Amino acid sequence: MEKIAVLIPLCDDWEAVELLLADLRSSLGEWSVGVRVFLIDDASTLPRPEGFARSILRPGFAVTVITLKRNLGHQRALAIGIAHVAASEDSYDAVVVMDSDGEDAPGDVPRLLTRLREGEGKAIVFAERTQRSENLVFRGGYFFYRHLHRLLTGHAIRFGNFSAIPGPLLGRIASISEIWNHYAAAVVKARLPVELVKTARARRLTGESKMNFTGLVVHGLSAISVYGETIGVKLLLGSVASLALLVTAGLTVLFLRAFTDLAIPGWASTAVGLLAVIFIQIAALSLQFAFLVLQSRAGASFIPSRDHGYFIESLEALV
Repeated sequence: MEKIAVLIPLCDDWEAVELLLADLRSSLGEWSVGVRVFLIDDASTLPRPEGFARSILRPGFAVTVITLKRNLGHQRALAIGIAHVAASEDSYDAVVVMDSDGEDAPGDVPRLLTRLREGEGKAIVFAERTQRSENLVFRGGYFFYRHLHRLLTGHAIRFGNFSAIPGPLLGRIASISEIWNHYAAAVVKARLPVELVKTARARRLTGESKMNFTGLVVHGLSAISVYGETIGVKLLLGSVASLALLVTAGLTVLFLRAFTDLAIPGWASTAVGLLAVIFIQIAALSLQFAFLVLQSRAGASFIPSRDHGYFIESLEALV
């Protein structure tokens, strides 16, 4: 591979990403003939340090900083980076996506590129996590989220953003509107070919994660939202089944009231009234959700390859 791009979204993690760049340059070794790292600065509040990464740069290993006009969040910053590289005049044999904190180990990048080359660039190669470095509380929440995700979407969570994209597929990914919410989920939904390489999640190079509980929940919901139509159909079918059970229960109550002596005085009318209220609520929620799904299909989507330029404030190639 003659030219490789690396996309790294970041927000205020300048110290960590500088250490990451040094490790990345060292890890690439024979691959670093033509590597350009794109740092997508998600409107950081901390200024970039003086002389940032100056000692790391060399011919064949370049760094460009893409500064966004406002903070969009990790996934949307990544979507803009993907769209920018796809629209650039330079073409790359492979594009690596990784986080800025070092939890995506630079030593695993050559393994992803090797698998990409062995597969002749026909599939996106993702890092499949075999071991995580988070605490027990996070792992418990993640375990619950994985099962909820599979129940609602029908797809298991097996990988995150850490991946190597064949250059020819980058334009297709940049045209997928769902990467605005979640890159990995959008790739799966778009049915792009995927291969997996087992890796262990590393620890942060420095500092503490700024991801809080709210951010984790939003991130999880963003992945689930990619399958909004699938979830909508499942909820609608579930609502129909619930309505059928309520009608059956109502008819049973009326039968007991009319043809047996089992009913307590006043019990039948109360039960039928309660079932009627639940019936109306479920029907109303089902119709509301169905109309929301239809409205979202009719509305204009954000297409990264077309709209990413609105959020880019500046481009700076570090020298």
